[in-house]
Amino acid sequence: MSVQQIFFLLVLFGVSILGFKLYGRIYRNIRLARKYQGAPDRSKRWRNVLLVAFGQRKMFKNLIPAFLHLFIYIAFLFTQIELIEILIDGIFGVHRFFASYLGLFYTLIINVIEVLSLLALVGTVIFLWRRNLLHVSRFENPEMTGWPKRDANLILLGEILLITGIFTMNGADALLQNIDPQHYPDTGNLVISAGLGPLLFSGFDQSTLVFLERTGWWLHILVVFGFLLYLPVSKHLHILLAFPNTYFARQHSNGKMNNMPEIMQEVKSMLGMGDPVESATEIPEFGVSDIRDLTWKNLLDAYTCTECGRCTAVCPANLTGKKLSPRKIMMDVRDRVEEVSEKLRSADPKWIDETKKEGHPDLKIHNFNDGKSLFEYISKEELHACTTCNACVEACPVLINPLEIILEMRRYEILTQGSGPQDWLPMFTSLENSGSVWQVNTERDAWIDR
Repeated sequence: MSVQQIFFLLVLFGVSILGFKLYGRIYRNIRLARKYQGAPDRSKRWRNVLLVAFGQRKMFKNLIPAFLHLFIYIAFLFTQIELIEILIDGIFGVHRFFASYLGLFYTLIINVIEVLSLLALVGTVIFLWRRNLLHVSRFENPEMTGWPKRDANLILLGEILLITGIFTMNGADALLQNIDPQHYPDTGNLVISAGLGPLLFSGFDQSTLVFLERTGWWLHILVVFGFLLYLPVSKHLHILLAFPNTYFARQHSNGKMNNMPEIMQEVKSMLGMGDPVESATEIPEFGVSDIRDLTWKNLLDAYTCTECGRCTAVCPANLTGKKLSPRKIMMDVRDRVEEVSEKLRSADPKWIDETKKEGHPDLKIHNFNDGKSLFEYISKEELHACTTCNACVEACPVLINPLEIILEMRRYEILTQGSGPQDWLPMFTSLENSGSVWQVNTERDAWIDR
């Protein structure tokens, strides 16, 4: 076993262990929330995955960015074939394992990967230009300053390194096939590297070419490993989570709100349509105040959000200068989840709610209380600005639903806290007293007796 093979196995082992911990933490964070049962039809689930996640259907409402994204996306899918070969080569100490088995088909695959990689490089450069020089409005919102902007640029720069590794490896390998065919299997005529290799590396001796080929090989695999470990702290986690997120997307119409059983039963009792409701010993809480009140699909939405801003770009409230940004809502939820998760991992008893400690002496999500909530992240001004038009839901390319979180937080504010905008309160009072949104002296159904 060579030194290089041993080093590769050690790196692979370390990345696997660390990756398991990082992705396991994301999974546990998502599971902090309530149960979710919004996707009962399995055939619709797979249809969403095929059309929205794989097919990128909702991306094509804006053709130029859609095609640029498509280049990067398809290149990402096809390079997984070459990545599998690199892993096999690294583990078993061989070189281009598939070449001798696939023949002309191998040449076709590598050529497709090279063409797609070149197109992806063009797309990546244009995206860097759009984000940093063109100043596209949806990338200029206040929530996109600092880390979100650096995060996007880091991924795009990593993409350039990834493609550089591919062409360096293939270009040097194309020359080495003529010098040492015994150790460098024939890959056939590669449409880009066959010309790029001699153009860049002609005149180099064999040892230099071997160094360049290994440099490209290691650069490619190390960037891939870096991506895998970086994704859990990046918005680009959508590369993996877009598929389960579309699979579990809600299947009812976007304008439908979830009913509250307690309220339904109370209304039925008032109208004589059900059994009388006994007075509760304690007032129940309605809506959402913190992440444990959300469903795990809401948290999956937050981690899937790629911060593209398509939701904010079509939000009528945001377009008229109001503070609301649906993208920020998702970013805030994710930030709150991370904050709660970090405190739960600390197991510090100071975060335990003494009123909920009985039977649960250890710190868990159900007895967690740090004196904060989602309302520290998302202001009531943002919640009140929403017109519930569903434009943000329709615009999202991976079926994220910011509106559901907004509505549930409004419910908490109005039904549990008994507060809300001053111009809303008379309507709620009238609705509670007379069953009508209008402040009239007679009951809503009084006309029946006339």
